[in-house]
Amino acid sequence: MKTYSAKPSEVDKKWFLVDAEGVVLGRLASVLAMRLRGKHKPMYTPHIDCGDNIIVVNAKKVHLTGRKLSDRLYYRHTGFPGGIKSRTAGEIRDGKHPERLIVKAVERMISRNPLGRAQMRKLHVYAGPDHPHVAQKPVVLDVAAMNPKNKRGV
Repeated sequence: MKTYSAKPSEVDKKWFLVDAEGVVLGRLASVLAMRLRGKHKPMYTPHIDCGDNIIVVNAKKVHLTGRKLSDRLYYRHTGFPGGIKSRTAGEIRDGKHPERLIVKAVERMISRNPLGRAQMRKLHVYAGPDHPHVAQKPVVLDVAAMNPKNKRGV
């Protein structure tokens, strides 16, 4: 008996549309990371990009539980000595680019290598309800309905 190993030409990649309104950030990110890697498919092969393309809308309305909006810090460095800067999750969500909150959460669940970077290129996150991928005919993936804990009051 031989172990099946998928080839890149055999992988069927689909497009999914996820609405992040009221969905808890960590739970959303774990579902997105699993779908981007392709671990939900029976033909999953670790060294091949088996994942699907995912469009996330309403990133501005994602929910964080507890005091994470005010306590969770995201750091960046300017490159100059003493140039470390921090922002809270609430400042990012209510700021100019709220989609970065979801991208960073998913990015930290994906492997940090060339395959992981290829998988991250299939994630498209938008702050509002509109997206330019209508031609791909994405199928709606309801993350909120997967588990009652996934959606919280906004």
